[in-house]
Amino acid sequence: MKGSGMTGRIPSKFKSIQSSIFCAVSILVLSAVLVVTLVSLRYTNSSIYENSVMYTQTIIKQLNQNIDSYISYMDNIASVIAGSGDAYKYLYRENVHGSTEDENYSAYRQRLVEQFKTILKGRDDIRNIGIVRADKNSPSLFDNGVSVRNAYLDLNTQAWYADAVGKYDQYNLTSSHVQNVIKGERPWVITLSRGIRNYTGTTADDGVVFLDLNYSAISELCAQSSMGDKGYVFILDQDGNIVYHPRQQQLYNELQTENISLVMNAGSDIVTVGKGDDEKIYALSHSEITGWTIVGCMNMSELLRNSRQTRSIYVLVALGLIIVALLISSMIARNITMPIQKLRDSMKSVQKGNFDIEDIEVLTDNEIGSLTRSFNVMTHRIRELMEQNIQEQEQKRKIELKALQSQINPHFLYNTLDSIIWMAEGKKNEEVVVMTASLARLLRQSISNEDELVTIGKEVEYVRSYLTIQKMRYKDKLEFEIEVEPCIAHVPIIRLVLQPIVENAIYHGLKYKDSKGLLKVHGYMKGENVVIDIIDDGVGMDEEELEQLRQQIEKPCQETEKGFGLANVNERIHMYFGPEYGMKIQSQKGKGTTVEIVIPAILEAPVEKTGNDTAKVAEGGNSVNFDANKKIKSKKTGKERKKWKREI
Repeated sequence: MKGSGMTGRIPSKFKSIQSSIFCAVSILVLSAVLVVTLVSLRYTNSSIYENSVMYTQTIIKQLNQNIDSYISYMDNIASVIAGSGDAYKYLYRENVHGSTEDENYSAYRQRLVEQFKTILKGRDDIRNIGIVRADKNSPSLFDNGVSVRNAYLDLNTQAWYADAVGKYDQYNLTSSHVQNVIKGERPWVITLSRGIRNYTGTTADDGVVFLDLNYSAISELCAQSSMGDKGYVFILDQDGNIVYHPRQQQLYNELQTENISLVMNAGSDIVTVGKGDDEKIYALSHSEITGWTIVGCMNMSELLRNSRQTRSIYVLVALGLIIVALLISSMIARNITMPIQKLRDSMKSVQKGNFDIEDIEVLTDNEIGSLTRSFNVMTHRIRELMEQNIQEQEQKRKIELKALQSQINPHFLYNTLDSIIWMAEGKKNEEVVVMTASLARLLRQSISNEDELVTIGKEVEYVRSYLTIQKMRYKDKLEFEIEVEPCIAHVPIIRLVLQPIVENAIYHGLKYKDSKGLLKVHGYMKGENVVIDIIDDGVGMDEEELEQLRQQIEKPCQETEKGFGLANVNERIHMYFGPEYGMKIQSQKGKGTTVEIVIPAILEAPVEKTGNDTAKVAEGGNSVNFDANKKIKSKKTGKERKKWKREI
């Protein structure tokens, strides 16, 4: 029975839809991969060869254009010199006795020297510039005018001179050679020369202007062309002489040979020579301007090496595709049950309390699709109920915070009223009036039903009233200064933010100081934010106390054990402006405490027009001007920006 049961289960496994799809897709994909791989391998060599040849031809043609442009530019320089009046006047206005027929002879020479110096200063690739005539006693001029002509050199034996004589409309260009026209120099150069026309009518020998180009100028142009590890570029002139070769010294020493005759007699732009590992491909490009032939040489073994690498890559890719094909086949088979799996996973997530899941995509109209749609509707409804509950809790929280901010410390109120009674009994009428007026403004602001947001100007006036009362109560124990930049006067701030901080500074910082304490309120712009600092020089806190206070104010108000008023302020700022804004506290034992409030410079607050557009807050010689015409532009953040827009 056991054996029959086992044999019955094994075949049934392969008859399932999942197994059938897996087998069918695997066979199809494997067949396609094998066919593509075989075809690709067949044509790899020919494709690499053709692409390499085309690439080499492109590089050689571009190099040829670059060289043509370079030589043409150098010819322009030579043409300017040869065509100038100073050149032929300098060469042909000297008589047989060595004196000058022209009184401006020295001026011609000086202008030529300056011209040579200017060219050499701007062109490092030009080794020498000069103008010469064949007869040994004729004038000559090189570079800066100091160099001297080699007296033992017959110019008529020099190809750059002999081929340029009498040619005024075209330049002559030599292959690389040793230039020894200047005494004491033998540089390896390429010379470009032009004839200088004799307009004097004398029988003097023709003159020539020449430019010696550094060999490195051409080599740098050629070095920019990449031809692989073994490939290289060389240049031949019209006579088959080597103008440039990266291994030129080896050629002269017969350590290396080059198929120059085959290249010069080639009937096409591509020449193949050699066999096996020695087989080479020459790509040619002939210049009509210079007469040079630019040759790019590629080694066939290097190309075949790339081909072998390509075949190895093909095999690896094919193996990878086979593995991927098997995985894809398995995935396709599993996708049959994917909707049920997604529904199962989503239900597990909801079971854990996560209702922020995305809707499951309904791919079918069968029973599974209907079940999926019902599940999506259910999660939507649950999220709506949860959001409604959160909004209700948030509204409740706001109501609680508004109730908290409307409270005034009863002890402060009782003590203030007692102070007023004592002053009245002492017949200090003026002080009674000042304290009563300050208390009235304080109570009016505290219990008013105005909007949650007020201007910084109003909030500062409220704090000033509070500090005025406290200063009159404590007499010689308290001084205060308020300094607020005018540009922030109309920036909106939450009501009753500053007073709890000021109260905390007095009762916990300045009250226990032996001498008179100073409390400063400083408001200013910092970037796109508004910063208000409340600074006292009271007893301060040590690091342990400060850290404990910082932790307390970051907690929700109902969880705060101490510093309730500061926590209230910080939480309200977070609620209205965002978590990036709020309070920062710095303190040092024995030196005082600084509380920094940071809020955004959001929308313009409504400006109350009065008879005087400027309000002044002054204390102890310090004042702040609130200019009604200066407003802070919006920095729109979060839901409160929309709320403020509605309110104004």
